[in-house]
Amino acid sequence: MTASYPATRLRRSRATSWSRALHRETVLTPADLIWPLFVTEGAGVEEPVGSLPGVSRWSVDLIAQRAREAVSLGIPCLALFPNTPAAKRSDDGEEALNPDNLMCRAIKAIRDACGDDVGVLTDVALDPYTSHGQDGLIDQAGYVLNDDTVAMLVDQAINQAQAGADIIAPSDMMDGRIRAIRIALEMGEHHNVQIMAYAAKYASAFYGPFRDAVGSGGLLKGDKKTYQMDPANGAEALREVAMDIAEGADSVMVKPGLPYLDIVARVKDRFDVPVFAYQVSGEYAMIEAAAAAGAGDREALVMETLMAFKRAGCTGVLSYHAPLAARLLNG
Repeated sequence: MTASYPATRLRRSRATSWSRALHRETVLTPADLIWPLFVTEGAGVEEPVGSLPGVSRWSVDLIAQRAREAVSLGIPCLALFPNTPAAKRSDDGEEALNPDNLMCRAIKAIRDACGDDVGVLTDVALDPYTSHGQDGLIDQAGYVLNDDTVAMLVDQAINQAQAGADIIAPSDMMDGRIRAIRIALEMGEHHNVQIMAYAAKYASAFYGPFRDAVGSGGLLKGDKKTYQMDPANGAEALREVAMDIAEGADSVMVKPGLPYLDIVARVKDRFDVPVFAYQVSGEYAMIEAAAAAGAGDREALVMETLMAFKRAGCTGVLSYHAPLAARLLNG
């Protein structure tokens, strides 16, 4: 066979491991990871989540141990989600405003254990606290009330900031809540508390195991389609992101992750702002199920999917696989 010279051969740069490393376009490090953790009542308590193999709910004292583990692995931030006891849930989610609730106690425990060596990101939404499982206050017909909910979210955010949260992450998808929370944080002199807005959060089928973990799955009445986004829509996500940035968000999030990498890429291309994605519970569970069934190597699946987030433009990724990935990256 006659070749035409000079010939371009893209395989040349792939021929050796050192060359592949030299030409690698995307780099993943433990500093790109946020580790979501579930908090439960008690002391010395670890409760495995049945639908999330390898993930547990931890009592506050053991959350502090997880924080020390994160620091040792180079994971810079933890995301906290409470499993509020049924007796403390109510229609109005008032437990969210309790300065001694699970979330606030976990924040303080992490601060006591690690100081400022690890960041604490806190979820702002009412679904872990409501008896009906919705993210906000509802009327008699079950419709989630936007402005009444925003007022509650503001108080919830201030409660968490006073406990020591570094990043407030509103996941509720109410209109106008970023502006309201930012104003309240400034008025409360929480000037350095960041807001990571769940700006493009879809009404997804991938959230089931998470709802089990926070105890809201069996409580949910109806669905969340009147406030979470339609999975068919992409341009709408850009409008949501633009609004949240204009209202004062320091960073934005796309949720879920892998099914919405096109949204991540579009947001990154359009806006000069840090973009995060949440590799949600259903995505985690599918990787674990695939590995258990012998359909793929667990470690390879985890690392490839996390690299995909970075390649799409993510500044960082919330992932239940964060400790595994960090150990692999640390060698």
